[in-house]
Amino acid sequence: MASDTIGVFNYMLAPSDGSRPYNTINSDSTTGKPVRNWVEDTHDIRIEDVRGKEELYKLDIAGFQYGREAAKHTSFLNDDEVEREYYPESIDLIKRVTGATSIVIFDHTIRRRRPGEVDDSPQKRQPVQLVHVDQTTASSIARVHRHLPPTEAPSLLRRRFQIINLWRPISHAAVDWPLALCDFRSVDYEKDLVPVALVYPDREGETFGVKYNPNHRWKYMKSMTPEEFVLIKCFDSVQDGSVARLTPHTGFQDPNTPEGAPLRESIELRALVFYD
Repeated sequence: MASDTIGVFNYMLAPSDGSRPYNTINSDSTTGKPVRNWVEDTHDIRIEDVRGKEELYKLDIAGFQYGREAAKHTSFLNDDEVEREYYPESIDLIKRVTGATSIVIFDHTIRRRRPGEVDDSPQKRQPVQLVHVDQTTASSIARVHRHLPPTEAPSLLRRRFQIINLWRPISHAAVDWPLALCDFRSVDYEKDLVPVALVYPDREGETFGVKYNPNHRWKYMKSMTPEEFVLIKCFDSVQDGSVARLTPHTGFQDPNTPEGAPLRESIELRALVFYD
């Protein structure tokens, strides 16, 4: 297909001494990179453009799902306004797409690519150039305890719950540095995923790094607009093999990007999604 493309993807190689992998959430202001004890494993990857056949990819089958619905909130300049205006409409959207009964959005990240600027604070987040999954099972359960009252968390954890990201471009189409998603059906859950400690200034989380597997099938939707979105599954408590559990993903530099294309701007919300 003419819009399929090739990207350079950064997978991970775990520490050779067997120690637990870690990296910091913020980049070092001197080196411009996160502090970590593992190295990147770079590969040229073919990414299929699914525009026109995006209906083939559903959350419980592939681990991600595209849709089209413009946001009412469009400025994305003030975090308080995002929480007050964009969170409620996003909760409604996720409920309608998934059939979930209750949703708690626990944070959001706005990314604006600024070449040469160090990604050393939440206000300076850049597209992530690393194949990863935002949560592990342990960190997903910890999120429920962190964001829900202690009187509610135990009963919620007995129900099906997921962590889902709602990602969309803002301001203009994401021609520059699009988002690639790996079809869960091509992932070897036991062999490909490596828990990585994510070190914040005040606490520690955990994500999955991803080891290269030539069987991985990567997808993107070319030139996603702000009127389009994708739901990305990062965790599912249903783990009996009947549904996709997660989706590795990464931003990538598309070599076919036209010169002068606006730099990528996007927002992702992270939501705890509960079902009766």
